[in-house]
Amino acid sequence: MAPASKANKKAALDAASWMFNIVTSVGIILVNKALMATHGFSFATTLTGLHFATTTLMTLVLRWLGYIQPTQLPLSELVKFVIFANLSIVGMNVSLMWNSVGFYQIAKLCMIPVSCLLEVILDKVRYSRDTKLSIVVVLIGVAVCTVTDVSVNARGLLAATIAVWSTSLQQYYVHFLQKKYALGSFSLLGHTAPAQAMSLLLLGPFLDYWLTNKRVDAFDYNVTAVFFIILSCTIAIGTNLSQFICIGRFTAVSFQVLGHMKTILVLVLGFIFFGKEGLNLHVVLGMLLAVLGMVWYGNASSKPGGKERKSFSLPTDSKAQKHGLLPDSKELEEKV
Repeated sequence: MAPASKANKKAALDAASWMFNIVTSVGIILVNKALMATHGFSFATTLTGLHFATTTLMTLVLRWLGYIQPTQLPLSELVKFVIFANLSIVGMNVSLMWNSVGFYQIAKLCMIPVSCLLEVILDKVRYSRDTKLSIVVVLIGVAVCTVTDVSVNARGLLAATIAVWSTSLQQYYVHFLQKKYALGSFSLLGHTAPAQAMSLLLLGPFLDYWLTNKRVDAFDYNVTAVFFIILSCTIAIGTNLSQFICIGRFTAVSFQVLGHMKTILVLVLGFIFFGKEGLNLHVVLGMLLAVLGMVWYGNASSKPGGKERKSFSLPTDSKAQKHGLLPDSKELEEKV
């Protein structure tokens, strides 16, 4: 295949991966907002456990159909990933409960510099001046359109710190494990989703009761609420998969920076479907600034020297390459 045609195919797959992630992420946010705000299902951790249980069923079906080949992931690596991932979920839920919405948004924005720091320290990545400036523009734009009231307390700061670092580590680890062990997104999900589902479904009811003082088993599971739960779990399959695909194809930093497009879309769709309260000139200007920064980041980071790894390469699992497991996973991702 000619170099130009390979580049065009890669660009098309990259764009499709981002679109897949944006559509599923925005969709699940809107569905969960309706489920929790309208129907009162406030059990976020348990719901996330159901998401991973549904994702596990998807990976089992694909493995039975032969689309996912057997792969190996050391137990120690799996345990570390699950700890980071579950701390991220619990930390974000607790941070939202203990902090103001404004400080919660600031904490989410802090994931970008923390992810950059992890890449600089662990992967020896260097960023050009334009790439750094574009990230700053994205941070300012998103902050302008999302951060309102800001108040913080000691326990809220602790929860936010745990959430930021665990989320950044979990997203870094997705990219790290895929490269080190030559795992495709489906294969990695096949290893991590069952462990997360089991741990979150065991922990979720107790944590949700602590956060909401409500029992998940006492909820009124009417037809409409069950429909939204099933819809949320179905969309979550795409959300979980698209996150792994995007981070695997790019990096955690790129996923965080360009991922704030989802924040902008959620705001716009929220104004459209749930009312225009809060929509004013500075919010619109913040959105435009954030989008400008994302476009600038995409151009700056793709240029030679914009973002490059120095004297470091992740080892790959020779057994996985020998048995041709990676190409199968990549081929399935391209079909998706």
